[in-house]
Amino acid sequence: MIEINKTYNEDCLMTLSNIEDNTFDCTITSPPYDDIRSYNNLIDSNKDEYNGYSFPFEDIARELYRTTKKGGVLVWIVNDATKNGSETLTSFRQALYFTSIGFKMHDTMIYRKLNPMPNAGTRYQQMFEYMFVLSKGKPKTTNIQLRERSNKCNDKRTYRKKKFSRDKDGEFNTNDYYIKEMVPDYNIWDFYVGGGNSTNDKIAFRHPAIFPEELVKRHIESWTNEGDLVYDPFMGSGTTSKMCILSNRNYIGSEINKNYIEIEKERLKLIKNEN
Repeated sequence: MIEINKTYNEDCLMTLSNIEDNTFDCTITSPPYDDIRSYNNLIDSNKDEYNGYSFPFEDIARELYRTTKKGGVLVWIVNDATKNGSETLTSFRQALYFTSIGFKMHDTMIYRKLNPMPNAGTRYQQMFEYMFVLSKGKPKTTNIQLRERSNKCNDKRTYRKKKFSRDKDGEFNTNDYYIKEMVPDYNIWDFYVGGGNSTNDKIAFRHPAIFPEELVKRHIESWTNEGDLVYDPFMGSGTTSKMCILSNRNYIGSEINKNYIEIEKERLKLIKNEN
């Protein structure tokens, strides 16, 4: 039996081989894609099968489909490197493969960095990553965050309402008026990244590619309910496990690098100390 609320220091395929079909309500992860970051500085010499960035994607994808519940969601956060003057398109190939094995592309979202690292070259400044939201059938949970519809919108079908009143002489008056209406938020999420932005946990930055805590928290709350089980096959510094705890969700993680496991443990200790 596999233990929940624990990250296993092993290849994620090893963890997944011990998971029953239709187990996870949601998977949220950012795989070590396209050699954009070097993970070798902290890789245990006895556990460097992935060499820090390459991994058996198709095997993992099939296992994620098998272990996802019907109606469950997979959030796959990726980007492409530029090699030999061209973008690799790895992200698109992965998205297409997910759909070929049964996942549905529920939403293609964008994670936009408001303070990206500057670069010089022949391309516009790179400031976003894809967030592919895939589902096994129709998502069973959609706690979509809302925003107020702009006053500039003039959608007569839903926004303009009729107001009925009587004059002093008893005649009816009919007037159009606008009401505040809440609609789904945008699928482009903006975040400042780096120290003091992605997290206040200084130890987390020993990992070369952490993603913002608020990003993970929003996905957890969007696609799961309290008590649901979330998986991260590339747990890294432990952002997913931390946000699950703070959001009253359960989690299981896999992380091949024992040094990252230690970072996660330290971050989770900080939560306990704060409480």
